[in-house]
Parts: sequence; C-alpha cells; structure tokens
Amino acid sequence: MNLFAKICTLPVAAALVSQIAVAGPLSVEVNKTIPVHLRSAAASVVLGNQTIADVAVHDEKLIFITGKTFGTTNLLIFDKSGRQIYSTDILVVANEANVVTINRSGSNYTYDCAPTCRSTLSVGDAPEHFEQYIDQQTGVKALSDSN
Repeated sequence: MNLFAKICTLPVAAALVSQIAVAGPLSVEVNKTIPVHLRSAAASVVLGNQTIADVAVHDEKLIFITGKTFGTTNLLIFDKSGRQIYSTDILVVANEANVVTINRSGSNYTYDCAPTCRSTLSVGDAPEHFEQYIDQQTGVKALSDSN
C-alpha cells in the first residue's frame, strides 16, 4: 500500500476505534430521576458534582440520574479497559409550570401549586419563609426517624 493510501485510512481507523457516545446535555428536574441506557457495558461512572445530581447504577447498561439542586455538572462513563464510552453535561432545572412566587412588600414567597399550593424553597425568598419551611421539614424528618 502506498503512503497516500495509508494516510487516507488513518482518519477512518481512528473514527472506528473511538466509539465515544457524546450526548447532548441531559436536562433533569430537581427531585426527578431519568434513565440513561448505554450502548456498551460500563465499568466506571464519574459524576462531576454530586451536590447537583446523583447517579444510581442499575446494571452495566442502565443508570439513573436524579436532579438534586439547580446547576450544571458532567457525567463520564468508562468501560473495563478504561476507554471513555459516554460523556454528557447534566443540567438540573426546576419545573416552573406549577411554581408561583408572591411578592409582599418586597419579600418573595414561593409555592409549588400541584395540585394544591405548598411552600417550597427558592433562592431569593424571604428568610422567615425559608426558616419556616426548614423547621417543618426538620419536624417531619424527626417524626419519620423516631418510627
């Protein structure tokens, strides 16, 4: 094979060897979980920031991503040989369809109204609104831990 033919086959060979699935960004709502089906068997899963999202491995071809708080992070998955087989950004967003923010005298109070309105945490809310919500959640957790 002449030199020109060898040079022309290199990009084709490189494309066949590197089978990395680079997906577009995954959008996950806070407190929701989505499945991710992999084409190849995964041996290692790396999540950039565990405070933004969480990953649960079902088996070597199925993982679940849960949104924990607003923000962006990334996900990398490798096979048993250490080759990267999947890469994507994860964008954790709020479901704004049912969220209502009330402004009273310059202070914000946010509620999730699906199907009835309940207090929820949102950055920028009045501090007393945050404190009341946290107190209620702490009380509920304390009750469930005592059982």
